[in-house]
Amino acid sequence: MGLKVNFLIKSIAYDYILVKRLFNLLKNPLFCYTFQISKEYFLTVGLEVHAELNTKTKMFCGCKNDPNETKPNTNICPVCMAHPGALPVANREAVLSVYKMGLAIDANVADFTEFDRKNYFYPDIPKGYQISQYKYPIVSGGKLHGVDITRVHLEEDTANSKHDRGDFSLVDFNRAGVPLMELVTEPVIHTAKEASDFAKELQLLLVYLGIAEANMEKGEMRVEANISVSDDKDKFGTKVEVKNLNSFKSVEKAIEFEQKRMIELLEAGRGDEITQETRGWDEVKQSTFSQRKKEGLADYRYFPDPDLPKMKLSEVFDKDKIKAELPELPWERRARLKAFGIKDEDTEMYVSNFVLGKFFEDTISDFNEEKTLISLASNYITSDLAGILKNNPELSLPDHRSFAKIIEMANKGELTSRGAKDLLLIITKEGGDPESIAKERGMLALNDEGAIKEIALKVISENADVIEQIKSGKETAIMSLVGKVMKASGGSANPALVQKILKENIE
Repeated sequence: MGLKVNFLIKSIAYDYILVKRLFNLLKNPLFCYTFQISKEYFLTVGLEVHAELNTKTKMFCGCKNDPNETKPNTNICPVCMAHPGALPVANREAVLSVYKMGLAIDANVADFTEFDRKNYFYPDIPKGYQISQYKYPIVSGGKLHGVDITRVHLEEDTANSKHDRGDFSLVDFNRAGVPLMELVTEPVIHTAKEASDFAKELQLLLVYLGIAEANMEKGEMRVEANISVSDDKDKFGTKVEVKNLNSFKSVEKAIEFEQKRMIELLEAGRGDEITQETRGWDEVKQSTFSQRKKEGLADYRYFPDPDLPKMKLSEVFDKDKIKAELPELPWERRARLKAFGIKDEDTEMYVSNFVLGKFFEDTISDFNEEKTLISLASNYITSDLAGILKNNPELSLPDHRSFAKIIEMANKGELTSRGAKDLLLIITKEGGDPESIAKERGMLALNDEGAIKEIALKVISENADVIEQIKSGKETAIMSLVGKVMKASGGSANPALVQKILKENIE
């Protein structure tokens, strides 16, 4: 009887665990999407990206534009603080920066443009309106990374609100009036990754053009995503805007979260709960949250700013000259580097990392386009050298000619892979001539067939079981013997020669 009761209690407990697990699974939204979606849904995303331009002064006054200033309210004046009677003057360099952006993406660059007042009331807007552009942006159209661009225009940044004082907030006006480029895409993005990839390419372009640092961690580039979901691919759903996404990962995660949230509401017949609103992104909870109802154009009451003159850009800038002087652009450099035959991931590293990219090109400049040397150099740069610099941030790149010498020595078999890695670390830390260091420290590869054969025969005699495996057809087992010979030689034996000698003496 006792055994039966005990068995019954265990069965009930086991059933309870199963039910609990099933309940938790059903609560998981991914389970619902996998099994309960009744129709196909279509995601549409349009992006608005704000980037602070790296001009010396602010957009409409002579105050210093310094994103690294830590003392609050230092770089301010009557103009950016909106004191009565203070008049703005447009920053020519900021206008030129957006002009360059337009030419880089093959957009329409305006001849006539003007500034407008965008009215809204927040503590970080000292004037009660923001000077922006509405009807006549500097740039319209164009394409970047396969995404159609609607417009690119200039405006001034807001001040920075500080909410870390408990029951009250403070405002730092150092950022108020900093030149801000806003780029708006068409709603033609259909995956979260596509949105993130576009933002990465835009950041690269800003840096290549030299018009912005675009450091997202510092808030110098902020992404806003306009997201909608519909069960009809020819119609948009209700648009929700997620503001101030400050990392590429956040862009992806926020879009994915909103897509799932909207689908869940639509599937539950609660589509009316999806309202046109502004939402924020909670990095800790990895979810969005409602902030306020989204304003419409009528709420902003745009009108031309009467304090700023209209601009005819053809009278200020030589379009052909500016276009001819544009630097090599990210996609142009990507195509040129790919022609070397290196791996795609290596190419991307060099496109995004100017320092390593230049080091690679300097290194291979004397290789006469020999693909073997170029590929070998790239492998060592992106894996070993990048690893050394990451683990030793106090170090800098070695002389590229010394690095090229190591690559040539490795390619000739004068250095083993291990020897090349060790020598690379030495010249990065200490400098010096690689060939002399290798000779002085006994790092040159052992290419003496007699010496290698002596070691190989000893290894063969000590590993009869491995020899049997090789003779029975398991040819890959020879690599364990290669490793043993390499170890016995202190890593100096030429691996290719070791394998050759082993095969000859096993057969």
